[in-house]
Amino acid sequence: MHITQLNRECLLHLFSFLDKDSRKSLAKTCHKLREVFQDPLLWSLLNFHSPAELKKGNFLLGPALKYLSICWYSERVKVCNVEDWMKNNFQKDFCNRHEHTVTDFLLEVCSRCPNLLSLTLSGCGHVTDDCILLLLKSCPNLKTLKLENCVRITDWTLEAVTVYGGSLRTLQVDFCRNITQAGLEKVREKRPWVMLRAERSASMIPDSKPEKKLMLEKASRKLVQL
Repeated sequence: MHITQLNRECLLHLFSFLDKDSRKSLAKTCHKLREVFQDPLLWSLLNFHSPAELKKGNFLLGPALKYLSICWYSERVKVCNVEDWMKNNFQKDFCNRHEHTVTDFLLEVCSRCPNLLSLTLSGCGHVTDDCILLLLKSCPNLKTLKLENCVRITDWTLEAVTVYGGSLRTLQVDFCRNITQAGLEKVREKRPWVMLRAERSASMIPDSKPEKKLMLEKASRKLVQL
């Protein structure tokens, strides 16, 4: 029997064992397999290992998406984690190339994937509180939110969790240096049923702009003089 003689359910099952690139390659062989590739039911889970993958046309976004993971473990992640005012021109140019890639993708998720249950972001240094806020509002069934090494995430995200994370049961904000102990305590107070983990986050040194550092230094000198 030729593969195209199988019914749609069998083809969907076979496609489900393939990665994104393999699905796309197979879909190019005939019209019937292309239709299976474009079936939203095939895309309930998406895993990405770099922002570059988000630009490829080898996936579909739709209401069927339940589990989404974007994990960037490349050494280049370190560049994105440097404070903006400390980056040299080369580092700024590198970041400008993909600064909005993950955020723009998540905005598409907000508009197309209202049934999302789980989101994992790791090494996504340009994702902001506003983006997570919109996602929490757009995906009311979200049960798991895992953020790791997302340096722009602050207590505002934790505040959004207390307001819009009614379905949330698991929250992880590991190595997010701008998360504070006060923010974590607020989540524990208002969402006691949420399984909360914040490895190293509240104990790390948060970002502060140069002018803010100068003010703190001046204040310290005054205290010493007194």
